[in-house]
Amino acid sequence: MRTVRVVGLLPCRPVTAPGKTDPPLRRSLGQHHLRRAESATPALDFLDVSGRTVIEVGPGGGVLTRLLLKRGASRVIACELDPSWAFALRRRLTDRRVRLAIGDACDLGYERAPVAVRIAGNLPYNVATRIVSRVLERGPVGLRSAFLVQREVADRLTAAPGDGAYGALTVLTQARAAASRLAVVMPGSFVPPPAVTSAFVGLERIEPPIAEEEWADFKALVRTAFRHRRKTLLNNLVAVMDRPAAAEVISLLGLPPKIRAEALALGQFVELFRSVELLTRI
Repeated sequence: MRTVRVVGLLPCRPVTAPGKTDPPLRRSLGQHHLRRAESATPALDFLDVSGRTVIEVGPGGGVLTRLLLKRGASRVIACELDPSWAFALRRRLTDRRVRLAIGDACDLGYERAPVAVRIAGNLPYNVATRIVSRVLERGPVGLRSAFLVQREVADRLTAAPGDGAYGALTVLTQARAAASRLAVVMPGSFVPPPAVTSAFVGLERIEPPIAEEEWADFKALVRTAFRHRRKTLLNNLVAVMDRPAAAEVISLLGLPPKIRAEALALGQFVELFRSVELLTRI
């Protein structure tokens, strides 16, 4: 059994009382509950939850929760922001392996999550990238997670250089995780159906090529490089350094003068960062 302690991970209020009826779904919270279980199969295969503790973000109607239990999760800690649904789920989910708590997933102590833990969830579209970023910036190397997000976000997380979806989010994600799109989920798999298509994305934390103390500066440089997508890398870099220095950096890396940020792979961004750091210290 891989049951592990997660002390300090959930600054949430446990849910002990059962709900009486299912509450209405709240558009303000981006609630689109998963209703078709088969769409989650590739995500469950990726997570390999048997005998593991799983932190579920936004359990909604409990469809994914039940699948995690069916796959043999030793414990599911389900964090729900909406108190009314948390109480309703306490009535629905009587399995002793489930712990329900009321709280914001953005505030969870992911840095305290043991590597053996798995994280899963159907994320509200308006906070999906924020939660993914928190998991990747705080979680330990080796931590595996699978999230259901808007397909556009999944494309951005998993894009390759030159793809239309490739951008700062892609680079920053892939600097910390091996990311893969696991499955496309159509609107009819939700209640109520959203106006867009969704997708499961799998993420496994890796050792980043940038030290933690340098991460904020690396993030700022990557975002600067993509600030205006129609501009060249050179024209974006002049926001943080003078033009001759920016041109020198690009030349030293053997890049074409008119190259754009979306053509650079992660390794080239690391080289760019090192070169910029070196020039600014001179």
